[in-house]
Amino acid sequence: MDWHLLGLSFITVFLSELGDKSQLAAIALSGRSNSPRAVFFGAAGALLLTSLLGSLAGGAVAELLPTRVLKAIAAVGFAILAARLLLFNNEPSVDSKQIP
Repeated sequence: MDWHLLGLSFITVFLSELGDKSQLAAIALSGRSNSPRAVFFGAAGALLLTSLLGSLAGGAVAELLPTRVLKAIAAVGFAILAARLLLFNNEPSVDSKQIP
């Protein structure tokens, strides 16, 4: 087993999931329930399943496409997201006269 890759995957997923909406949902569920242990195991199982599906899908796509093409697709996708966030402001502007 590649321990370096295991540690890198753990750290990456752990840091990306901190403060995520799934973590906030688990906090809300455990606050309302009498069994926070059940909420923990349910949330952990869901994260394991989604990570497994992502790993399997990533491995299958990596078999079909070269790494350079995958990186290019990811770069274009992130560039499109960045352009949409920066250029298309769909939030209504707040006028100072509208604030009570």
